[in-house]
Amino acid sequence: MTAALPDEACPPDEAFALRAEVARAFAVDGDLARLDARFLPRPGQTRLADAVAQALDSRDVLVAEAGTGVGKTYAYLVPLLLSGLRAMVSTATKSLQDQLFLRDLPRLARLFGLPVQVALLKGRASYLCLHRLTLARQAPEPLDVFALRQLARIETWSQGTRSGDLAEVEGLDERSAVIPLVSSTRDNCLGADCPSWRQCHVVQARREAMQADIVVVNHHLFFADLTLRDTGMAELLPSVDAVVFDEAHQLNEAGVQFLGRTLASAQLLDFGRDLLAAGLTQARGFGPWRELAARCELAARELRLACAGPTRASVRLRWEERAGQAPFDEALARVAQVAAEAIEHLAAVEAAGPDLQRLLERARSLASRAEGFAGPPESGRVRWIEAGAHQARLTESPLDVRETLRAQVEAGRRAWIFTSATLGDEPGLGWFTRRAGLEEARTLQVASPFDYAGRSRLYVPRQFPKPVDPRHPDEVAALAARCVQTLGGRTFVLTTTLRALQRIGEGLRARLQGQGLEVLMQGEGPKRALLAQFLARPRAVLVGSHSFWEGIDVPGDALQCVIIDKLPFPPPNDPLAEARSRAIEAEGGNAFSDHFVPETAIALKQGAGRLIRSESDRGLLVVGDSRLVQMGYGRRLLAALPPMTRLETEAEALAWLGALASPTDEPPPGGVGPV
Repeated sequence: MTAALPDEACPPDEAFALRAEVARAFAVDGDLARLDARFLPRPGQTRLADAVAQALDSRDVLVAEAGTGVGKTYAYLVPLLLSGLRAMVSTATKSLQDQLFLRDLPRLARLFGLPVQVALLKGRASYLCLHRLTLARQAPEPLDVFALRQLARIETWSQGTRSGDLAEVEGLDERSAVIPLVSSTRDNCLGADCPSWRQCHVVQARREAMQADIVVVNHHLFFADLTLRDTGMAELLPSVDAVVFDEAHQLNEAGVQFLGRTLASAQLLDFGRDLLAAGLTQARGFGPWRELAARCELAARELRLACAGPTRASVRLRWEERAGQAPFDEALARVAQVAAEAIEHLAAVEAAGPDLQRLLERARSLASRAEGFAGPPESGRVRWIEAGAHQARLTESPLDVRETLRAQVEAGRRAWIFTSATLGDEPGLGWFTRRAGLEEARTLQVASPFDYAGRSRLYVPRQFPKPVDPRHPDEVAALAARCVQTLGGRTFVLTTTLRALQRIGEGLRARLQGQGLEVLMQGEGPKRALLAQFLARPRAVLVGSHSFWEGIDVPGDALQCVIIDKLPFPPPNDPLAEARSRAIEAEGGNAFSDHFVPETAIALKQGAGRLIRSESDRGLLVVGDSRLVQMGYGRRLLAALPPMTRLETEAEALAWLGALASPTDEPPPGGVGPV
């Protein structure tokens, strides 16, 4: 294994040695082919792996888009392992984190015979907190039967777990209300004052990360630490020679959530619950703990109602839509008031224990945030409100991560690799590099090796209601029903809004009733459970919104039709989109072509990417938006899609699906050539 110099780029002969070693690994008769009979060399994968090796050698920055099927995971992991560099790999999702840690890295380390130590590091909420588990057992307010059963399951599991990762608990939904009761946050962690500090799973995970050769983290964890210095990354990042961001297209949105300040109704509810528990167990009789907890709950409810207004749907609002109005200003003042009351009573008893001391710090933080949001925003930042049926969140953040990320890249001599299946709609990948402050980075685009023209079709109905037409969702449901009936299920319908999801899903159910075809809808169960049901019931159609547009991998015949209701343009009244548009135009750019079209291209590529997941897949993509073929910008969006063969009529589309439904028949050629 090549030994890398810690503070400077590898000398030319050593650099060539690593690239040569990587080339041998990916060759037809190389290490991967010799050690794994399932390995097939792919020119695009080899090209990407060589570019990664070059970046590792020179401690350079590489931004690489790799289409579906290129094999980008191995393309960056193999050079990393062979280089011997200490590295951090960051992903957007916990599922990919687990895949890298549990499957890909151990498998490659065994293949190459490398004694590599790998660690997995997640956020606090992913780990069991032994102290809070004890508090949950002693909670003054009784839990419901379902929560008690989950708590009992966690207690049993806690006796034998080594990692403390709550993902190990069978049947525990990641949205479970019990998880906040048994996990810690930066706000409620007692640190070294915790009675369970020596057995702390978070501390153990960080200790293992500091000792590992490769550490697998996620984007949220990375940015949370840059702001809060709370995840162990402050010590970890300076110690690595290379950083890889997979699923890098989500990096900017993950960053803006953490590079600012927030005030959420959920924070108030958690504070009130912890205040009640600690007050009654450690300072009973020394404060009106029940009354304070009730006032926290009331303040949280008033804040949510003031933010959400009459709607119960999840919405992102401009700050100006609520700020300055009496209900909102009064709700914000109520938060500050109840925090001040809590400060007064907690200050009198903080010496009674570390839990009460931490609660006092949390009360001061809540008061500071409420007062901050009552004043004007910081220069160069944007504020917005996210509200729904259950909570509200106020956020003030920068527009992008460019300043923060650029500072990190320039801070030390290390390699930075950014990769994803979708990073832009042009060779320079400017959509990503501009926001990340990486305009000087080397860029690379590697196309998918799949035969899209031969194995997939694209149908865009020309005679179709415009997306603004009230009839549009019903027409999408009708077209989807005809496709599902012809194919016999095996269909995703991806919608751009939750409102459209509801109408299209209900319309599909009405049209497919009594035909043995099941309609599964997002929101009617956990994401994983819905996907498992879809896979277990081949005569099914799944209707999903944003969470199903990416990160879903259904190879083979289980999914052969993807229907997108309309072009996924960012909402024009979205506060972040508006602020970014103003910034682009202030610099002399065009907001529509420089922001809205690239954003739409990226989202469209992600949705379309659900269809073809392996070399043998076949399928039909339907986009129910005639603007894709009738407007000038449609050509740019079409060019961003894989080169699928276009179909001109619904009859051709249904004929293709009919042939897919009969595996013995070869689908008809048809079409007007690839996009």
